[in-house]
Amino acid sequence: MADFLDHLSDILFLDIETASQTEHFEDLDPRLKPEWLKKEKLIRTENPNPEPGSLYFDRAGIHAEFGQVICVGVGFFQTKKKEKKLYFRSKVFAHEEERELLLEFKALLDKKKWILCAHNGKEFDFPYLCRRMLINGIALPEPLHIAGKKPWEVRHLDTMELWRFGDYKYYTRLELLAGVFGIPTSKESIDGSEVNSTFYKEKDLEKIKKYCQRDVEVTARIYMAMHPQLDELEIEIVPAEDSKKDHKD
Repeated sequence: MADFLDHLSDILFLDIETASQTEHFEDLDPRLKPEWLKKEKLIRTENPNPEPGSLYFDRAGIHAEFGQVICVGVGFFQTKKKEKKLYFRSKVFAHEEERELLLEFKALLDKKKWILCAHNGKEFDFPYLCRRMLINGIALPEPLHIAGKKPWEVRHLDTMELWRFGDYKYYTRLELLAGVFGIPTSKESIDGSEVNSTFYKEKDLEKIKKYCQRDVEVTARIYMAMHPQLDELEIEIVPAEDSKKDHKD
């Protein structure tokens, strides 16, 4: 167990929330408009003939070329072996300018050789962050710089992949795994489908940040649930404002 706990402190759990680059399709970069319309034709929808640009608001945020990162939630465990307790510390990076947000997040990733963990992170969070960093002219931090690395050199964990157990056709939502393991939901006020509307129409970034932070906690709890030999360890959540030692060993 000691080896696992030492390894656990190196894992940075994360979750990102994204939105469309602009609130209205009409305001999108003129060079990107025709590209979105081509993308739109490939998106399956109940309406086979949607009005051009009508899917932009609801769907652009999940595509890095047409979206933006609006917050990044992170969390990590600190172990107290003698107390048989784990402290989970978390915070959310958010900034009016996406580039500044990504630079702040990069500074954290540059501090140590983190192992990154997210739910569906290998197919969404990690590549999305890489693409948006490069679009914003930011050099990729080492944990995200995977080009040329051998598979065992890439320090990425994915709770959805872990749950697949080799079944690569199997997709499991974070909320379903939380329900299966009896972990409190993160969907108390909004869910992922409401982020764009909350960001642009309600202009309530704080609500999105809280949702993002809860997703990070749920992901961490799911990871721990996959290691039931550690059931005797108590997990204490440290609120971000009380986390004075954030991101330090």
